[in-house]
Amino acid sequence: MRFATTLQLGRPTLGVVDGDNWIDLHLDLRAALTAGIDLAAKASDALASGTRLPLAQQRFAPLVPEPGKIICLGLNYFDHAKEGGREKPDYPWFFYRGKSSLLAHGQPAFVPRVSNKFDYEAELAVVIGSRVPRHVKRARALEHVFGYSCFNDISVRDYQKRTGQWTIGKNFDATGPFGPLLVTADELAAGAAGLHIESRLNGQVMQSANTRDMIFPVDETIDLLAQCMTLDPGDVIVMGTPAGVGQARTPPVWMKPGDTIEIEIERIGVLRNPIEAEAA
Repeated sequence: MRFATTLQLGRPTLGVVDGDNWIDLHLDLRAALTAGIDLAAKASDALASGTRLPLAQQRFAPLVPEPGKIICLGLNYFDHAKEGGREKPDYPWFFYRGKSSLLAHGQPAFVPRVSNKFDYEAELAVVIGSRVPRHVKRARALEHVFGYSCFNDISVRDYQKRTGQWTIGKNFDATGPFGPLLVTADELAAGAAGLHIESRLNGQVMQSANTRDMIFPVDETIDLLAQCMTLDPGDVIVMGTPAGVGQARTPPVWMKPGDTIEIEIERIGVLRNPIEAEAA
């Protein structure tokens, strides 16, 4: 099944997607997962009798508007690590994003007044569907995944490099486009492996890879995180980006006002955002 979160009367609301239509489930994704609601059953009921609204006419919200945790991986494709001058990591480069950094499909991402080094990163997002206990076995890890979506880990590169860890450059407001669609795990190969992933800037392909090329796949990543923390329903894991980012190009390519950035993952969908300048 496919789901999307849109704004209804100004509030984020989860709905099931049926072709080009969206049907309101009157639920919040994180709250529904936390409560153990059977979203497949709810969606089936809605598909049978719900009011269909044109998906293209909806204003989207971030897929999970307020995740409890947003855990990101850096350098999770070897070619991306190599283009940054680093070796293949022995352990994931984990970092956090806050909820204020999230952005909806179709909404503008703003080049900040303090920097023009505004870079794109095509990434697979994992939405946790049920509580992942500490020390879960890797063989059981994927049982806790509800579904997958697209993410753009937009980075303000000069701020990212101001310290030895990356938090500040990854947490400017509204720089983490997320969505618009979630595809449930049962619709894809285990761990969403084998999917083409790419970014396009103004229609030009900038990154092109396959999720099978991840150094740490989804099940191993969950295993490693569970050594340290409990993952809760509605938590999000953002799985890293392949080679081709703007900062690694000669000359560097930075997103600028008037641009459009698209992230596409095979069988999941397209995440699109215009780029504008932050107001003075």
